[in-house]
Amino acid sequence: MQPFPTVYRERIQQEVGETPDEYLPMLWRIVRSFRQSVALKPAEESFRQGWAEARAGETLPVEELWTGIDAE
Repeated sequence: MQPFPTVYRERIQQEVGETPDEYLPMLWRIVRSFRQSVALKPAEESFRQGWAEARAGETLPVEELWTGIDAE
């Protein structure tokens, strides 16, 4: 039997592999958001990371943030 984390990593990789390409950006956002929400950092560290990401150009245009959301 495989170790517990390995089983889930393989299952996740399989699901990602079966996801159509056009949905991968949203899936990435979901996974990243989930990871960040379960591993909260102190506010100062979080701000520093966000600031570093912004300075490195790791941003998305506002109009892309709402892509795929059915809000009226």
